Amino acid sequence: MYAVIESGGKQYRVSEGDKISVEKLKAEINSKVEFEKVLLVGDGGDVKIGTPYLDAAKVTGTVLESGKGEKVIIFKYKPKKHTKKKQGHRQPYTMVEIDAIALETQGRAVEAQPEKKAPVKRAPAKKAEPEVVAEPEVMAEPVAEPVVETVAEPVAEPAVEKKPVARRTTAKKAETEVAEVKATAEPVKEKKPAAKRTTAKKAETEVAVAVEDKPVKEKKPAVKKTPVKKDTEKE
Repeated sequence: MYAVIESGGKQYRVSEGDKISVEKLKAEINSKVEFEKVLLVGDGGDVKIGTPYLDAAKVTGTVLESGKGEKVIIFKYKPKKHTKKKQGHRQPYTMVEIDAIALETQGRAVEAQPEKKAPVKRAPAKKAEPEVVAEPEVMAEPVAEPVVETVAEPVAEPAVEKKPVARRTTAKKAETEVAEVKATAEPVKEKKPAAKRTTAKKAETEVAVAVEDKPVKEKKPAVKKTPVKKDTEKE
């Protein structure tokens, strides 16, 4: 049998004869200690779990010794601040030997929660089928035979023979197409041939044009200078 107990905010799995060190307890050496906070008790395949604790389970033990654990050094240092602090710590403890694990049948029993039953699925109710009312039999009336009227067949008229359409030759087709084009096209005006000018006529026309553009100035007669006599100069 084994159990899971809680002491000093920690949980321990214990069985009979185990030695555990727990947080310091206010108890003398060789005194009995009882752990009431039992979370779980197991015996083979039978396991009982508390909610969160089992009231009917108890674990007892004997205090063997009380003391302090190994020293733990705490060193604090801040660079460039000229501050440092060194401190040691030894955690106190109590050594306990487990004597018995008891699961009391008397006393307060754990209230068992009612099991939830699965909802029963009911088959949908069948719809009542409508009653079929038998219709009364109706006597069949005698059927009168239809009178077939004889119609005289129409006399077929003699077929009129169709004359074959005269085929036009390719030459006739071309002539008809040309005639149609001529009828639709506008009459073409005949161009008169341009009169050819000779080189002599060209020269005359050019001279006449030049004369018309530049009027000819009349030339005045030149004044004749008479020679001066030398004798007159001497006088």
